[in-house]
Amino acid sequence: MELKDIKSVYFIGAGGIGMSAIARYFIHKGMVVAGYDKTPTDLTRQLEKEGMLIHYEENLEEIPHVCKKQKSTLVVYTPAIPATHIELKYFQENGFEVQKRAQVLGILTRTHKGLCFAGTHGKTTTSTMCAHIMHQSQKDCNAFLGGISKNYGTNYILSDKSDYVVIEADEFDRSFHWLRPWMSVITATDPDHLDIYGTKEAYLESFRHYTELIQPNGALIIHKNLEMKPHVQDGVKVYEYSRNEGDFHAENIKIENGEITFDFISPIENVTGIELGQPIPINIENSIAAMAMAQLNGCTAEELKYGMKTYSGVDRRFDFKIKNDKHVFLSDYGHHPKEILQSAKSLKELYKGRKITAIFQPHLYTRTRDFYKDFADALSNFDEVILTEIYPAREEPIPGVTSQIIYDELKEGVEKSIIKKDDVLDIVKSRDFDVLVVLGAGNLDNYVPQIAKILESKEK
Repeated sequence: MELKDIKSVYFIGAGGIGMSAIARYFIHKGMVVAGYDKTPTDLTRQLEKEGMLIHYEENLEEIPHVCKKQKSTLVVYTPAIPATHIELKYFQENGFEVQKRAQVLGILTRTHKGLCFAGTHGKTTTSTMCAHIMHQSQKDCNAFLGGISKNYGTNYILSDKSDYVVIEADEFDRSFHWLRPWMSVITATDPDHLDIYGTKEAYLESFRHYTELIQPNGALIIHKNLEMKPHVQDGVKVYEYSRNEGDFHAENIKIENGEITFDFISPIENVTGIELGQPIPINIENSIAAMAMAQLNGCTAEELKYGMKTYSGVDRRFDFKIKNDKHVFLSDYGHHPKEILQSAKSLKELYKGRKITAIFQPHLYTRTRDFYKDFADALSNFDEVILTEIYPAREEPIPGVTSQIIYDELKEGVEKSIIKKDDVLDIVKSRDFDVLVVLGAGNLDNYVPQIAKILESKEK
């Protein structure tokens, strides 16, 4: 199906962060946009305000009549939807064009210059940074992001004039193999999603295949010293980056008084005096990747400096809610051991000498089973760890796999406890925390506004 043939688009799993960005693209294009999701959320309610028709039960009667026209309706679904879903089966059995979210993004990379960001972790932040730099520059861009940008209050940026589209390239279910990037960043290849891939080797091979999809005359910007070695087409330039070395890196880093500045070293043009608007140590490396991509596509030194200084972050990515001498409280989406380790290191670098407590909700039984020792090693970098029960998402329980197996592996000297998720607010009320971070990709984040209120009331 060509974009010009589409009159209506139906989303199954409409409220997913990535799905909603594509829904907004089609709403903006003036098409009828409708869909199903399991439960209403702030995001689905906002989509309804923007013109999307959404219902919350599997019911063929709820599908708008215009979306039952097979020749002019595109159906988009998320891999998290079970194959037994009544509406998905209806569309598949009646000859509709049914595509995964990543396939639709793949169409866009064939019609725009796709600036794609892949990696086990860091891709949401780096893609959002790059989108912000590009959008406020003379180049501009469209963007489909994996998180809500604080600069724009959305996960989607639209431009009527730019040929660039910034895309978060998701390795889950090999989704990123549908893309045809003009250029790509790869931030990390630490094994994940082993329920899909089975082995570390298969995971790394998936990334290697992804590098083959970059278009000739494009570029790959890859983190230095990754275990995965790229295999690019002729004409694709390969650059390496990291915090301290590589074609793109930082020098003269200064971290003081809650501010971070450094010089951006580049084979194109060095840029002195970069100031991070979201001053977190891990963002030094993230910003290097984002600026490298933007610079390769024509952004000037002044545009890079302005973009990084005005970048405000992403919801749930090192998302500070309170920051003062008495309390520091933040929410972080980190749900892989390497992400958690980076969170711990960044907080220790920022808040030397202060007690740092993490409340962590493990995400998925399979991920907990595969990485429980790595989780324990990473969490042991905090002064105190409070574990809640595992968030199952799409999975059924696995015998013997609970938060206890992480708890048992935590290193000596770390204060530790396991509580019910429903008891989190009572713990916060009964304790006085110095630096507190809520970690995980599950639903513990729903408590964040209430936790912030409790801490603020204590200050008064």
